[in-house]
Amino acid sequence: MDYITIALAKGRLADLTVDLLEQAGLNVSEMREKSRKLIFTDEENKFKFILVKASDVPTYVEYGAADIGVVGRDTLLEAGKDLYEVINLGFGACRMAVAGPKELAGHLDEIHNMRVATKYTQIAKNYYHLVKKQSVEIIKLHGSVELAPLVGLSEVIVDIVESGKTLKENGLEVLEEICDLSARFVVNRVSMKMEAQRIMSLVHTIQELLKQ
Repeated sequence: MDYITIALAKGRLADLTVDLLEQAGLNVSEMREKSRKLIFTDEENKFKFILVKASDVPTYVEYGAADIGVVGRDTLLEAGKDLYEVINLGFGACRMAVAGPKELAGHLDEIHNMRVATKYTQIAKNYYHLVKKQSVEIIKLHGSVELAPLVGLSEVIVDIVESGKTLKENGLEVLEEICDLSARFVVNRVSMKMEAQRIMSLVHTIQELLKQ
């Protein structure tokens, strides 16, 4: 029997997923040990777990290096990979939003040549071009995007919002909601055909656990 490989996003998301997989009956004891290892195995159930950077999870799953992945929906939308999104796991819940100075509330459609600063260029592009049918200039940033409207680099930002505290502290607020975000369980399209029985068995077990 071949191993089924699950790619986990390093950090808090991996910790929450490991707890869930343990409840689902998988042996994750090797992952509980403090080590620098990146590959772990559950010999009994023939599962393998790999720890990768969150933004790489969709790539590992799309190319079949992993059969299953657990990653935030923001990462999935940004990556735009061809995967089956099977379960909304619910944890890490937050939202993607357009934020800016509060005086812009209700006036966004009046701004010509609007500049949008974001780490999530693909999500911003899809939102403005496909949903809003609006032409904007998207500026890619890697650090604190909240700074951009404060120094005149952009009118607004597109970013993840949890409590909104960081925005408030920088004199910004949510102006438009783009979508809800949380951790998702995704599956490679070929794996779903080849290992349908074992993958769907795990999916159903997790779905039952999430109902509790």
